[in-house]
Amino acid sequence: MQKKKSLGQHFLHSAHYLALVADAAHIQKNETVIEVGPGDGALTTELLARGARVVAIEKDSRLIAVLQEKFAEEIAEKKFKLVEGDALDFEISKYLKKFKEYKIVGNIPYYITGALLKKFLTAPKQPSTLVFLVQKEVAERIARSRKESILSLSVKAYGEPRYVKTIPRGAFSPPPNVDSAILAVEHISRKNFRNAAHEKKFFELVRKGFGQKRKQLKNNLQINLADAHIPETARAEDVSLEQWLILAKIS
Repeated sequence: MQKKKSLGQHFLHSAHYLALVADAAHIQKNETVIEVGPGDGALTTELLARGARVVAIEKDSRLIAVLQEKFAEEIAEKKFKLVEGDALDFEISKYLKKFKEYKIVGNIPYYITGALLKKFLTAPKQPSTLVFLVQKEVAERIARSRKESILSLSVKAYGEPRYVKTIPRGAFSPPPNVDSAILAVEHISRKNFRNAAHEKKFFELVRKGFGQKRKQLKNNLQINLADAHIPETARAEDVSLEQWLILAKIS
């Protein structure tokens, strides 16, 4: 089947890397897993083999019949549910009413990485763990860089990001123009926020602080930084998550 460039389709069939994705999510028997973009079902097969109950969201209508045929037995046994649609429009509560916890995994379209992270990390019913295949540079920016960004802080505010493994572009069909990486976000919660107002204020300050990256933070925010133990000369990228949380609490 011809892959759709408009959907960012790059299928992964390497048993080694598929196993690493499932390992990163610590898949256990009878857990509920939302899979974003199952494609032709390679990762789905690995998840089901480990005993997970899978709810897969697939936007490409051409793949629905393929997946229905491939997993007909699992569908009949209610181990696999296929949802045709855009993951960004997916109503989590509608499909997970009976389950207290869920995990989310996916070989996602790279152009909506930020939007998908935001959707699931900020959901009223958050996943316990999130594992996505993303562009290598994005995974490094989130989990390895010494400099912060709006994206890295937005992820760290809700969980603990971990760079799991680099995946070379040649492992995909068709190969993307960049190398990829397995990014895991674990222990997802809202424990960093005292309440909804604190959460809202945190993101308002972060966006404002990064509004003009070259400017010192005190000029962007025009507030006293000393209470959060932030140097007067600091820029937004130099400020830690803990310091941003303090600023949001005292502002």
